[in-house]
Amino acid sequence: MDLVSGYKGMVGLVFGNDNSGSNEDSYVERLLDRISNGVLPDDRRNAMAELQSVVAESRGAQLAFGAMGFPVLMGVLKEERDDVEMIRGALETLVSALTPIDHAKGPQNEVQPALMNTDLLSREAENISLLLSLLSEEDFYVRYYTLQILTALLTNSQNRLQEAILTIPRGITRLMDMLMDREVIRNEALLLLTHLTREAEEIQKILVFEGAFEKIFSIIKEEGGSEGGVVVQDCLELLNNLLRKNASNQVLLRETLGFDAIISILKLRGSSYSFTQQKTINLLSALETINLLLMGGSESDPGKDTNKLTNRTVLVQNKVFDYLLLLGVESQWAPIPVRCAALRCIADLIVGHPKNLDTLSSKVLGEEPQVEPALNSILRIILRTSSAQEFIEADHVFKSFCERNSDGQTMLASTLIPQPYSMTNAPIEEDVRMSFGSMLLHGLTLGESDGDLETCCRAASVLSHVLRDNIQCKERVLRIELESPTPSLGASEPLMHRMVKYLALASNMKNKDGKTSTKENSYVQPIILKLLVTWLADCPNAAQCFLASRPHLTYLLELVSNPSATTCTRGLAAVLLGECVIYNKSGESGKDAFTVVDAISQKIGLTSYFLKFDEMMKSFLFSPVKTTKLHKPLTRSAAASMEEIEDVDEQDSSDHKNEDHPILSSIFDSHFVNFVKSLEGNVRETIVDVYSRPKSEVAVVPAELELKRGESDKDYIERLKSFVQKQCSEIQNLLGRNATLAENLAKTGGSVSSQPEQRTSGGFDRVQAETLRRDLQEASQRIEMLKAEKAKIESEASMYQNLAGKMESDLKSLSDAYNSLEQANFHLEKEVKALKSGGASTPPDVEAIKAEAREEAQKESEAELNDLLVCLGQEQSRVEKLSARLLELGEDVDKLLEGVGDDMGLPEDSEKEED
Repeated sequence: MDLVSGYKGMVGLVFGNDNSGSNEDSYVERLLDRISNGVLPDDRRNAMAELQSVVAESRGAQLAFGAMGFPVLMGVLKEERDDVEMIRGALETLVSALTPIDHAKGPQNEVQPALMNTDLLSREAENISLLLSLLSEEDFYVRYYTLQILTALLTNSQNRLQEAILTIPRGITRLMDMLMDREVIRNEALLLLTHLTREAEEIQKILVFEGAFEKIFSIIKEEGGSEGGVVVQDCLELLNNLLRKNASNQVLLRETLGFDAIISILKLRGSSYSFTQQKTINLLSALETINLLLMGGSESDPGKDTNKLTNRTVLVQNKVFDYLLLLGVESQWAPIPVRCAALRCIADLIVGHPKNLDTLSSKVLGEEPQVEPALNSILRIILRTSSAQEFIEADHVFKSFCERNSDGQTMLASTLIPQPYSMTNAPIEEDVRMSFGSMLLHGLTLGESDGDLETCCRAASVLSHVLRDNIQCKERVLRIELESPTPSLGASEPLMHRMVKYLALASNMKNKDGKTSTKENSYVQPIILKLLVTWLADCPNAAQCFLASRPHLTYLLELVSNPSATTCTRGLAAVLLGECVIYNKSGESGKDAFTVVDAISQKIGLTSYFLKFDEMMKSFLFSPVKTTKLHKPLTRSAAASMEEIEDVDEQDSSDHKNEDHPILSSIFDSHFVNFVKSLEGNVRETIVDVYSRPKSEVAVVPAELELKRGESDKDYIERLKSFVQKQCSEIQNLLGRNATLAENLAKTGGSVSSQPEQRTSGGFDRVQAETLRRDLQEASQRIEMLKAEKAKIESEASMYQNLAGKMESDLKSLSDAYNSLEQANFHLEKEVKALKSGGASTPPDVEAIKAEAREEAQKESEAELNDLLVCLGQEQSRVEKLSARLLELGEDVDKLLEGVGDDMGLPEDSEKEED
């Protein structure tokens, strides 16, 4: 193998020049030489046994073997099938070479020979094919060691081995045949197939086609179902690998074997009170199978929703509710992880499925005569459990029950009937015969005497699900009146007022040791606030009921500004204040929206108020990256310790650096988070609207409006008119400034400081800025007008410049004509001289002709020059006016006329030059 040379250098790196390393290297080399070149069979077998022993005990020998031993042993496996003892020895040696030795004792950066050997062996597809062919051998140990080798390869080189097995004909079939072999081999084959099917969809489909479902359920039944050992766990893990995000395999199982075999695993056999560690793991694995069926397939599968609904329908038809309610609700001796998983399955079964909702609401638990509806029993778990995780899962059941189920919400709300105060103080154990609503109200009012409001906040979470998006239920619950603890001191009070009272008490809540609780119960106030926020949404009567008591608004303002409260608590209190504005339809003075906005502005400041929104939106609870906690697949390695599946009440939130309780991450679902985010924009717009318009009723009469003694009616009317005009002007200015201020605050939100002195100076600065902005706008308009006028003047100047150029062109042509005339005159004079010199004939009167020509030329030139001078005079006047106007506009006239006429001379100049 050419790969071996790459690792020989690594051998030297590990051993260096140490004699011991060199000795092991040479020793392994001698043994390999005896195996490949030996003559006597016994000597070769002994060499193989010695090689297996040294490789199993020494990391150095493992490394040396990987550098040179694989070709030798693979040759033995290929060519010496008849020698079973040699084949066994070779396979056992390979197992030793792939098994890590003392991982923890070596340095972190030290080469791991077992991993290196795994990489070497799996690189050649021929090696995998050769190993698979050994599974058809009759010898038990040959098949057993072969499966161990394949499992070791799969553990460290999963993707490479998956690809190799898919390319080998009947490779999967040979592995499936091992499930029908002897128990030890069957168990090894189960482990191998479990590793092989993780995230390998093609292999999953082939296994199902080869009848994997039938074989898995056959083994589970043979092993005793949930009472079985680790083999049942391995079977369920393999089953879950085949069903996870694979809709086609789920459909095949549903339409062939059905779900009865899965549901029967949940049936408690033997002693129902006995839950061993292995039984707990087996039940959790079976519940994970149910959960995978409820998911329906991968997110990208177009038929996921249809498959999900069908699976839910078939599971309920097969009485799965009976087993889940037994495990999650009735069997309180079952481990908490099992109860939580069963409740999670119940919630997923009913969400968005009307028929399953009706089935659950009609379920009763217990035996005659003490039977009660299943929903009552689940509510009792919420109120009584000491496990935070169990509370979360049971609460999720009611969230799923009330989601898009207005009939179910109305049914639950109709049972909300207050109990006498004597019954309210009764222990919670006596609530067995109560209706759902009575038990819920009992939980809402329980714990007031000892200051422990945890039960109250849990009941408040359930009530928020009942009221969500249901106006009829909100109005109905508003009418509930609770008896006062001391009837002689006052009448009954609305349920909402009692919840606000508990909200205030929660800040000083004490734990069971009598000490003030902070982190442990920091979720009480946010959950009660969630109830109130849900209650007031789209319900003006609820907002009016909340504001009916003046201390409520005062306390809410203090809670928003309370530095000791959590970010979530302050933010939700700000949301509740906003709802008192946008859902406030009251016209009563002191309770209307203007009063609330004015109180916010005076006590908190709008900038500081909106800052609470921004701070809450940046927290982990409202972060867009917050996702639902994913339940990891329950593998053998994860279940090796019960710590992996034990309930943890106080989850570690340090990873998120979150000051809020981790329970809130589950209670604040995506629906509530999105509702609060959408509410913020509405609050900003409504506050701007309220802040920008005057109060509807003003009945203040200043003393200046009184009639003065001795003042006439006319003077009095004039003074009143002047006063009213002045007041109207001031009011309009104030309204304009208020509108600008509110708009700026709504846009900037929490981006500015919230200190009072900064708010005051900030308002004054904004008024000054508005004045400067108007001045700047006027100046800009004036500049635009001047620019337009300047452009017009520049256009006229350009036109006159072109006209002057034309005039200069005409002057040039006249000059050229004058020059040609002078030349003609010069030629005539020459001719005259020539004629004179000839003397043959009587010369003409040259001087007369010359004088006459000059006179005619001079007359013509003078007439044309006079015309030109008149034109130039007119143009010169225009140019002077334009120059003056350009100077007023700040233009440089000389620069504009620069170069005009430089290339042309006047006729006089040209004449002088000729002379």
